[in-house]
Amino acid sequence: MTLIKSISGIRGTIGGQVGENLTPIDAVKFASAYGVWLKQQRQKENYKVVVGRDARISGKMIQNLVMNTLIGLGIDVVDVGLSTTPTVEVAVPMEHADGGIILTASHNPKQWNALKLLNEKGEFLDAVEGAKILDIAESDTMEFADVDSLGKITKNKAYIDLHIIEVLDLDLVNVPAIEEANFKVVVDGVNSTGGIAIPLLLERLGVEVVKLYCEPNGHFPHNPEPLKEHLTDLSAEVKKHNADFGIVVDPDVDRLAFMDENGDMFGEEYTLVACADYVLGITPGNTVSNMSSTRALRDVTEKHGGMYEASAVGEVNVVNLMKKNKVVIGGEGNGGIIYPDAHYGRDALVGVALFLSLLADRKTSVSELRKTYPSYFMGKKKIQLTPGLDVDGILKAMVERYQNEQLTTIDGVKIDFSESWVHLRKSNTEPIIRIYTEAKSQEEADALGDKFIAEIGEIAGI
Repeated sequence: MTLIKSISGIRGTIGGQVGENLTPIDAVKFASAYGVWLKQQRQKENYKVVVGRDARISGKMIQNLVMNTLIGLGIDVVDVGLSTTPTVEVAVPMEHADGGIILTASHNPKQWNALKLLNEKGEFLDAVEGAKILDIAESDTMEFADVDSLGKITKNKAYIDLHIIEVLDLDLVNVPAIEEANFKVVVDGVNSTGGIAIPLLLERLGVEVVKLYCEPNGHFPHNPEPLKEHLTDLSAEVKKHNADFGIVVDPDVDRLAFMDENGDMFGEEYTLVACADYVLGITPGNTVSNMSSTRALRDVTEKHGGMYEASAVGEVNVVNLMKKNKVVIGGEGNGGIIYPDAHYGRDALVGVALFLSLLADRKTSVSELRKTYPSYFMGKKKIQLTPGLDVDGILKAMVERYQNEQLTTIDGVKIDFSESWVHLRKSNTEPIIRIYTEAKSQEEADALGDKFIAEIGEIAGI
């Protein structure tokens, strides 16, 4: 299968050949490199790393390999067990730890897993630091601790509860209004840790919860990417139970999508738009999302008197631009909410609480709320990479072909037309070229994607 090394972490499929997949040897190798890097960076006497995982079948195996590698380096480990990515991010500064590792492959199918690496702030490493870890992994300079200097593992299963308390304490989360609204919500936890965290949060907010696939056993009942075509069961349950809306998260709970009371998608892109609308209405300011996200965030931001800017794709790139522009909310169009008052990481728990606060404030249905936002339609297509496919050459050819249009090349190639746009880039997490499009109708967005697939095929001779 494959092993991908990027700023998003070390991601691969379980089993197969060493160096080509995420095998036990690869897990130990990259955990070792991270531990060595951390000691070089922090240069202190004692070290601590928080480690948690989603509910993937391979999760316990990979976590044990990673934790025992770290203690072999003389690093203490806080084992938070079944957790969420944002929960581990919150736990790192709470523990005064030197870093964190989350074992999750996000939206990828069950055969995948990954090591997502955090710094002492509980934030993802940037490309420079990530490159240092990859260099260390390929070197012969890693040195482990002697028997009297081994680290120790401490278990702490309280962090989902502590994370929820942090969310409920946010100034903009209107707990009394949410409780008074008496919402009923169906939650699809894709049989991972969202099935633990999201219902607990909702129950603390006085929301009636109908659970769907909330058993954290790692057997994903559908493709875990929270897209419309994967969520027919959620749609049926929302209608069956006359729920106010549905919630779905990905396996590590950093992506969030809603379904309205009619069983129709609110639109993954509009998760951030709605949360930003609520936040900006109370605390005006600027916003950031990545280049593959909807124009609707720009429109809503400008309506509230703020400024919008797009970053390169990748959470760390979004966060860096958010800090630079001192934004009040940002994130990614894949349902990733980053709210600095909480922490600098995508957080579905924060998104749920802000969305509920918005609904309670507006006293409207989810379908009616959606009508208040500009209507754009996103197309998301991809081309599988094959040996010999010159991605850089293809993108360069596209720049030349569309040189008279508005171009952005900080991350692949984005071509802005007057009523639509297309973004072509090599994925950080899968061996594919992503082709994102947006237009005034779904048909136009899909047609634009098909047009560029054909053009790439023409350029590449495939």
